Amino acid sequence: MAQQLQCIVVTPEATVQDESADFVVLPLYDGEIGIAPSHTPLIGRLGYGEMRIVAGGTTSRFYVDGGFAQVSGDVINVLTNRAVPAEKIDAAAAQAQLEKAQAQPANSDEAIAIRDRDIAQARAQLRVAGRA
Repeated sequence: MAQQLQCIVVTPEATVQDESADFVVLPLYDGEIGIAPSHTPLIGRLGYGEMRIVAGGTTSRFYVDGGFAQVSGDVINVLTNRAVPAEKIDAAAAQAQLEKAQAQPANSDEAIAIRDRDIAQARAQLRVAGRA
């Protein structure tokens, strides 16, 4: 039997996923990273985007909303504010969130940061929903 990873995804409300995987792709804040069995230990900051879990030829896709990931041995722990299966993302709601965020006035550094975060989250949700 081939070596596998244990992928555990936790949000503040629940453990969303706890399964064996052949390969996991995480959306770090500065790009994607692929994790295979026997990967080097790692702690990374997650961005907004698509997490893919490949197990037995099947790929599960999730939208993750920031957080952190830790790889230690053959265990990946993902701690995120939100992990939503791609097929459960409401594309219309994400589009409405994007339009609302783009219309927000941004007249201070804080307002600009909030607007940019909201835009990034909505765009990431739309990308993940489009691939589901």
